[in-house]
Order: sequence, then C-alpha cells, then structure tokens
Amino acid sequence: MYPALAILQVVADRVEKTLWVGGKGGMEASLVTRYHVPYTEISAAGVHGVGLRALPGNLLKLGRGFFDARRILRDFQPDVLLFTGGYVAVPMAVAASGMRKLLYVPDIEPGMALKALSRFSDVIALTDEKTRRYFKKNKKMVVTGYPKRIELVRVPRSDALRVFGFSSELPVLLVIGGSKGAHSLNQSVFDNLESLLHKTQVLHITGQLDWDEARMKKLTLGSELEARYQPYAYLHEEISAAFSCASLALSRAGASTLGEFPYYGLPAILVPYPYAWRYQKVNADHLVEAGAAILMKNDELSGKLDALVGDMLADEQRLTTMREKMSTFASPDAASKLAHLLLDLAVKQGKERNT
Repeated sequence: MYPALAILQVVADRVEKTLWVGGKGGMEASLVTRYHVPYTEISAAGVHGVGLRALPGNLLKLGRGFFDARRILRDFQPDVLLFTGGYVAVPMAVAASGMRKLLYVPDIEPGMALKALSRFSDVIALTDEKTRRYFKKNKKMVVTGYPKRIELVRVPRSDALRVFGFSSELPVLLVIGGSKGAHSLNQSVFDNLESLLHKTQVLHITGQLDWDEARMKKLTLGSELEARYQPYAYLHEEISAAFSCASLALSRAGASTLGEFPYYGLPAILVPYPYAWRYQKVNADHLVEAGAAILMKNDELSGKLDALVGDMLADEQRLTTMREKMSTFASPDAASKLAHLLLDLAVKQGKERNT
C-alpha cells in the first residue's frame, strides 16, 4: 500500500487522473482516501494455501473481480497500470490485456500473486538485486529500491523527542508491528514493560486491536515510568518524529523495514510473522546478514526481549555499526525512479493508441 502511495505522490501533478482499485472488505480504503486518492473496489480473494471448503467461493470472487475489473477499465481507460502485489491485482491484470503494466516487488522474495502478475507486466521494479533470481531472465527488471513517502523526513532528534514528551537522558525503543498491529509482539512488550522502562523510553505503536490494553497498562505505571511510555494506536503526521527519535526498533519484517529503517539508519530487532508465507523471514535475513538488524523468533520474544534490548542499548559501538550498515540500504530517490518508469509506460501506451 505505502509503495503505491509514495509513487502517486511523485506523479500527482503529472497525470490527469488516478484511480486506486482495492479489494472489497479490505483495509486500504480509509488510508487511501485520507490521501485524497479516488478509490473503488472489486471482488477478490486468495487461492494459495486456502482450504478446499473455501476455495470454490474464493474462485467465484475472483471471477466476479474479473468482470468488475473489465467494467472499471472500460470506464476509466487508463494509460498504465501499477501493481504492488496482492490477489486483488490478479483480476485487474487479466482484464487489462494489451495495456501497459508496471509491477513493483517490495519484498526480497515475491509471493505467489506477484509471480503471477509478473507474467502480465511490461517492467518489473525491484527493491533489491537479490530478487532477480525469482523471475524469468527474459523479463525487463530494474532495481529501484523501496519508495519513501514524501511525508517521511528526518527530524532533529531534540525536536522529535519533544513531540512525544521524551527526555534526552534515555534512549527510545520504537515498537511497531504494522498498520493492524502485531498481537504477540505487543504482548511481549506488555510482559516486560516495567523492566524495559527502567532502561529506555518506549514509543509503542500498537494497532487498534491492543490499543485499549496499552492505555490501561500506562495507567498502572507510576508517574516516573508513565512518562517514559507513550502508546499510540497509529501514527500519521508524527511518524517521522517517531523514526527520528528512536535508538532501536522492535518490529515485524514487512517490506517497509527494507526502506524506512534504512532511510533513518535505525537498527532493529526483527520478529518475522511466523504464520504466513516466509517473505518476512527472507526480508529479516537480508538485513541481519548485513549486520543491520538482529533476528528474534516470535515464540522466544517475551522471555528474551528485556535482556536483548538492555544489551543492545548498553553497547553504543554496536548500535553505531548497525546504524551504518542499515543506512547502506537507503534509496531516497526510489519513488522518483518508479514514477519515471510508470510515466514512460504511460507515454508508450498513449502513442500506441494514437497510431
């Protein structure tokens, strides 16, 4: 979702109209409309790893999605389509036969939907060179890096600390589990909270599901520790300050860790989500092998978190080295590169229509 928004921010004043197509019942509608991007939906559902009972219904949804997509394409008549993954894009890609398409692959290893979409795409853009091996060599591929939203900027640390009422005397642990949150990650923080707050300040982005529990936890802390714990369900405008004041991150390993953490040179403890496709583990391994992050297993998190955070924050030389390693993955011009690829395909499509 965020890569597409980052690209749209760059091309916004260079295109006549834009339309975002999401899946019915998906969570992206509220975020996309917040950016004032026109939005519509189609029927879609996954088929990979789905049980036999659910498979017929999901295939039916995909079929409906194909006809939804045909109608949208007929009415909107786009010059180019941008795909960043997800099963919702498959009906659109099939229905858009003969139209120019750009596929952006945010993770190191693409999932089944992205591999399927690559067959329909004119250009495949990659976050990292390692991803080339997952696609056929005859496809046109360009390594762009991970696109950064324009609102993500580096804030002076003193200013960033003031946003959250934090002191400059203690480091800051940023806990972030994605837009929905990460329940087991949140619980591990709750389990270790008081001990953590004796050595660090905690900026905790919980997601909606655990937000009420985080608020209650804060109320049980004494006045001194309470000031060191700032939980939020989600951050919008303040996210730049969050990244800028953090000394260390505790996070899942979604694709955004490949772009946002490097931009801020933020060392991380990565806890890949264990109940889905292995792409988060591959993302984490990519940063761990470079010395930019530490890997922790989900089922070991509560028991080992406090000691690991304490050891890392006490070793400033280690953190400095990790910051330097993480920064090498930064690609601040990735959104511009992707926008150029997208507009180039649109121009080619327009020329073909006029001949």
